[in-house]
Amino acid sequence: MIRAVFFDVDFTLIYPGPAFRGSGYQAFCERYGIAVDESLFERGVASAARLLDGPDDAYDAEVFVAYTRHIIEQMGGRGDRVDACAREIYQEWAACHHFELYEEVPEVLHSLVRSGLRIGLISNSHRCLSSFQSHFQLQDLVTAAISGPEHGFVKPSPSIFRAALQLADVEAAEAVMVGDSVSQDVEGALRAGMRGVLLHRSDEPHARATELIAAGVPVVCSLAEARDLVFRM
Repeated sequence: MIRAVFFDVDFTLIYPGPAFRGSGYQAFCERYGIAVDESLFERGVASAARLLDGPDDAYDAEVFVAYTRHIIEQMGGRGDRVDACAREIYQEWAACHHFELYEEVPEVLHSLVRSGLRIGLISNSHRCLSSFQSHFQLQDLVTAAISGPEHGFVKPSPSIFRAALQLADVEAAEAVMVGDSVSQDVEGALRAGMRGVLLHRSDEPHARATELIAAGVPVVCSLAEARDLVFRM
């Protein structure tokens, strides 16, 4: 029986506003005298993704700075101020006011809590999760929250999942993880003995959907669908 539902935060519960889109990156770069093409932003993000799936699960801020720097460079940014710009963008990622809550989040979390389930947050981001809960008025809904910088290891390390389970006072078999990343959220949860649900907010099928479903991992397109699935577990 499921007693707790853990959620990833970025791109699962919240999404970035204009500051972290092509135009926002261009604005950051302009302040540093760096010329970039905002139309190349999406391509830069796609090619930078591999940098977040390194062999070491220890939290390292430099990995995220390198990710940001890569995007700037793929947008055409050059010069000795690229690194400083990337570091500012990395720091600003922690600020809640740059983000929006997906519309369905409050209702889904409230319905889970009303049903007696515990809610947990597991995030690789350096954003303060207490500030996150306060900013989005979720503090009365969350039982346990843990981040990579706080714990020292990031998803998919089983260590951070086990720490979250301990905070929520539930066993792995009693918990499910919902997130948008196969490698970090789903595979990490499975390695820790939890169930995993992939959130794929797209009209296009996920590239690994068939493989995941065959392995018993549901793929859903909304948090409401994930909630209904949990109620049936």
